[in-house]
Amino acid sequence: MSKSTGNTTKLALVGYGKMGRLLEKLAPDLGLEVALKLDEFNNVNGSGITSENFKDISVAIDFSIPEVVPTNAEKIAGLGVNLVIGTTGWLEEFSRVKLAVEENQIGLVYGANFSVGVLAFYGIIEATAKILATQSDYDAWAYEAHHKMKKDSPSGTMLQILDVIKQTGYSRDVDVATNRVGFMPGSHEIGFDSEADTIRLSHTARSRTGFALGALKAARWVVKKQGLYEFSSIWKQVG
Repeated sequence: MSKSTGNTTKLALVGYGKMGRLLEKLAPDLGLEVALKLDEFNNVNGSGITSENFKDISVAIDFSIPEVVPTNAEKIAGLGVNLVIGTTGWLEEFSRVKLAVEENQIGLVYGANFSVGVLAFYGIIEATAKILATQSDYDAWAYEAHHKMKKDSPSGTMLQILDVIKQTGYSRDVDVATNRVGFMPGSHEIGFDSEADTIRLSHTARSRTGFALGALKAARWVVKKQGLYEFSSIWKQVG
């Protein structure tokens, strides 16, 4: 049962950095009330994830760090609370999270990127790579730049892009370069180059707002659901 007051669903934020503060700011417009905020000070080793703290919570969003995501997910699932994981770089522990979801029969949404613009970008890349898969004259490259605080490199978004290209049948190597510098929220470019011409496809995030809105919509959507969902497979349903 959704634990909500009126039409407002109570939300926990796990990780309260820049993204957490933005989620808190935008949540009311989507019918979500931030009722709990956990960070590195009050959630050491998952100590803040207790039945008392989560007694009124319907759904949580985790934008913490990759190292703690599996433990957070196991503890939150154990409380029967649904979850959105916005953090990337934890998929080596995917089996742990999947088992927690199945054993506790909760709903969980995860993804390399929660921006609708990025998901549309995947589709553009897919269409282009599919056309050029049989054109051996064209080599491919991929480049990304993110803020210097970002932990994983390549990013989850870049890994997803490379998978999209591979799935089209484009089997040639893709040369990948990354930067971690300054405060930029994220930029990705895919290029195809031949002796005759060059094709460039790019996406640049102006702020974190697109990621935050996608995560909040996913949180609202997953309330009362069970199962494991990758955001790119349900993004058109979240409203």
